Amino acid sequence: MTQSLVPVILAGGKGERFWPLSRKHRPKQFLSLDGSGRSLLQATAERLLNVAGGWEHLFVVTASHLEEGVRSQLPQLPAQNLLVEPEGRDTAPAVAWSTLEVAKRYGESALTGFFPADHWIDNQAAFEQTLEAASDVARQADAIVTLGITPTHAATGYGYIEQGEKLGLFGASSYPAYRVDRFTEKPDRETAEAFLKSGRFSWNGGMFVFRAEVALKELRHHAPDILLPLEERGIEAYSTIPKKSIDYALMEKTNCAYVLPVTFGWDDLGDWAAIERLLKSENLNVELAHHVGLDTRGALFYATNEDDLFVTIGLEDTVIVRDGKVTLIVKKDRTQDIKDVLRSLQSHPEYEDLL
Repeated sequence: MTQSLVPVILAGGKGERFWPLSRKHRPKQFLSLDGSGRSLLQATAERLLNVAGGWEHLFVVTASHLEEGVRSQLPQLPAQNLLVEPEGRDTAPAVAWSTLEVAKRYGESALTGFFPADHWIDNQAAFEQTLEAASDVARQADAIVTLGITPTHAATGYGYIEQGEKLGLFGASSYPAYRVDRFTEKPDRETAEAFLKSGRFSWNGGMFVFRAEVALKELRHHAPDILLPLEERGIEAYSTIPKKSIDYALMEKTNCAYVLPVTFGWDDLGDWAAIERLLKSENLNVELAHHVGLDTRGALFYATNEDDLFVTIGLEDTVIVRDGKVTLIVKKDRTQDIKDVLRSLQSHPEYEDLL
């Protein structure tokens, strides 16, 4: 069967830094964080529908404890297109198994793309034009194409991709593509500032496009401990294969990696501070709940109960989130530490239902 691009949504993440809204059975991708009423997973699926040519060519890979939630959020998704991992083993096994499934159904020459379920992307037209260009690179150069995000500041929370030799211009909009010189994990501030100044680096957005046979060949060479058991025993092999990210297992090792810098707006929505980036206006605060305040500025309010009211006096640069029986109050520059609090809660059995 001929299909221009078979998109696969990676929907197995936790999104712990969005606790207490994000829980074990209600991870970040199931949440509506921008006030639109659509979850991040639903928005990602809708974004890819035109590229896929309909629900019948769209796939989702997720963990077994999230299967029911995905089916509930995406009722139009064909049952056979939901790939359920028996246990989470990071992104490399998910990509490897999904690619094998795409190859079985569409042939090894099929183009496939992988997209996290919990990112925010602006400008649908530019997104589709970018995928057209990435598909051209993947076909013409037997490439594994990663979409590089143009940095807006010296971020230390993202991985970076260094652009090497320019391959050419691709797609109707003539997007440039470059050979990847190197991947760098989250750098320190000084290194990030040097990367930004050089103009040769992109943030690693975790989105990939490739022909199935190219990725499978490279996985057999660089990650046989993952691919070969899956080829031999399918998902029954999951418990025996190592936990590895696709970056570590493949992208940092292959000579087939190319980067295509993107022009659309992007945010990985890593923590509560990202909501302020999306929704910040001329107002003193970002309010996704009822709020009455005195001398309060730079705060973010979120409540799942529309009847809840926050009343504050003299508050600055603080995130307040109310969900059921839990209220989180944290300074905006400490939202990355929410994971540490969750580790503390795990030692208290009486709070297990809040995780």
